[in-house]
Amino acid sequence: MAHDIENSHFLHYNLRSIAPMVERGEGIYLYDSSGKRYIDGTSGPVVCNIGHGVKEIGEAYAAQAEKVAYVFRSHFTSEPSEKLATMIAEMAPKGLEGVFFVSSGSEGTEMAAKIAHQYYLEQDKVRKELIVSRWLSYHGITMGALSMSGHVQRRKNFVNSLLPYPKIPIPNCYRCPENSQYPACNLACAYRLKETIQMIGEEYISAFIAEPVVGAAAGAVVPPPEYYKIIREICDEFDILLIADEVMTGFGRTGLNFGMEHWDVTPDMIVFAKGASAGYYPLAGVIISEKIFDVLKNGKKGIFSPGHTYSGTPMAGAVGCSVIEYMQQHKLIDNVKNLSGYLEDRLKTLYSHTIVGDIRGKGFLWGIEFVKNQKTKEPFSAKQGGNIADLISKTAFTNGLIVYPGGGCVDGNRGDHMLVAPPFIIKKQEIDKIVSILDQSISIIEKEIS
Repeated sequence: MAHDIENSHFLHYNLRSIAPMVERGEGIYLYDSSGKRYIDGTSGPVVCNIGHGVKEIGEAYAAQAEKVAYVFRSHFTSEPSEKLATMIAEMAPKGLEGVFFVSSGSEGTEMAAKIAHQYYLEQDKVRKELIVSRWLSYHGITMGALSMSGHVQRRKNFVNSLLPYPKIPIPNCYRCPENSQYPACNLACAYRLKETIQMIGEEYISAFIAEPVVGAAAGAVVPPPEYYKIIREICDEFDILLIADEVMTGFGRTGLNFGMEHWDVTPDMIVFAKGASAGYYPLAGVIISEKIFDVLKNGKKGIFSPGHTYSGTPMAGAVGCSVIEYMQQHKLIDNVKNLSGYLEDRLKTLYSHTIVGDIRGKGFLWGIEFVKNQKTKEPFSAKQGGNIADLISKTAFTNGLIVYPGGGCVDGNRGDHMLVAPPFIIKKQEIDKIVSILDQSISIIEKEIS
């Protein structure tokens, strides 16, 4: 088999060079075909929560494949799908009851938008179909999901094809969008939602979607304590649904089952993916509130008919159940809770580097923002040797650590950040190793650009 880019028929991320060939995974480690070992410091793209090579998941996969791998949901239901829906509903905040399965987070956010629209169509509120979202957010790469996203760099080649969904700023206290400071800001960033609704007209808006902790687009931005309670109140005031995009934060990543629980706020829908199957099978979906479920069931036809071929297959159900059972058996969310403070403390030692501007996050989802000047928070320009976070991540990769670089966290174009989001099975000494390699890698790039 060809392993060089010129002979590969596979469309690689980098079309001019080929990545190392992975051989196997074990725990928090990945091994390439030369035998080199890498620490998976971001669980892939915040997916592999339970680590690599878990035999129990493979056994569940094989056992289900021998029985039946696929049925279409309009023909049959299956015991694994029913069981998984129940397990997820039991994990979700009280009041969230119905579960619909798809295959990816992008499909999940689009499905949430469709459910919101159908919810209002059933009530003859036919014009309520716009989704309000936030700049510097990311809800997926398909066209509908990208329309909701505020990730400028990923949107820019498709702007003319995207839906005109309105957006408000993210609640980033390090770079306050109101040029103020918490708490003197009086949470103006949250009240931007009310202002936007009033300007557009509540009769046109079906939902507001937000990541509890802003992930890839801004580097683990955590809002002020009151933020989501204000957002919930505004949504209720104007009869607008609140959608929590928990593709990254769901299934224990922040130390609770779902990220929104940290603020004691219950959304109307939760979109999940990534950690639901921990990378062992394509699995995502939407959890809907009892009030939405009731409206859909008692609607004009009583049919929910999105035509996703791989929605709710027995195989997805079997893998999802096995992953949740493994997390519960090994108390992995407790491990996130117990070690999150240690991870935070160790990461914050990196403030010793003058190019580290902010370190933020929750649980096992942390972001590091890099700046030209620590005191003024001045970001690097795009012309200063390329994306600094990307240079650091490449150096870390050479040194045996995988991290998740990003850009545009300041204004969509400027700003360098990376995510650190290890698997839930990690131990203290492995956290130390991650921080040690990051420390070395930042030092190398810091010297090169000075």
